Amino acid sequence: MKIVIVYDSVFGNTEKIAQAMGKGLGSGHDVTVAKVGTLDAEILKNAEGLVVGSPTRAFQPTKAIKNFLKSFSRERLQGIRVAAFDTRVLLSDVNSGFLNFMVKLFGYAAEPIAAKLVKYGGKLSLSPEGFYVNGTEGPLKDGEEGRAVEWIKQLSLNG
Repeated sequence: MKIVIVYDSVFGNTEKIAQAMGKGLGSGHDVTVAKVGTLDAEILKNAEGLVVGSPTRAFQPTKAIKNFLKSFSRERLQGIRVAAFDTRVLLSDVNSGFLNFMVKLFGYAAEPIAAKLVKYGGKLSLSPEGFYVNGTEGPLKDGEEGRAVEWIKQLSLNG
């Protein structure tokens, strides 16, 4: 299965998750992991899977990821299995009623990424997922890279 993992990263945490996913899929797949803005438009040619990830910034994906998603034409992802992920702070670590309220109101980056991928014809094969960082800059919480690998392995199983 040809899978493309596109990510943006501010402090390096989302990149670590994307790279772990790419390595975790192993040799059974043709996997490309690329930072948004560094890939050629042809990278999606013959792709069977597209995974897009972003840090959550002000309850949204980064501007670079938003622009990447806007570049697709309608039905561009027809027949492609898609999935979305983000990196985020664990709300219980912050213990802020205001932040809890804002997250309930606006959510995280993965959900709007997934919605755009589906809008362009992609078949959502995994529920949007968040991976946790310590504080606003990280590092990743223990075990998150392993959890990301287990999550992405489901992409080839869900048809």
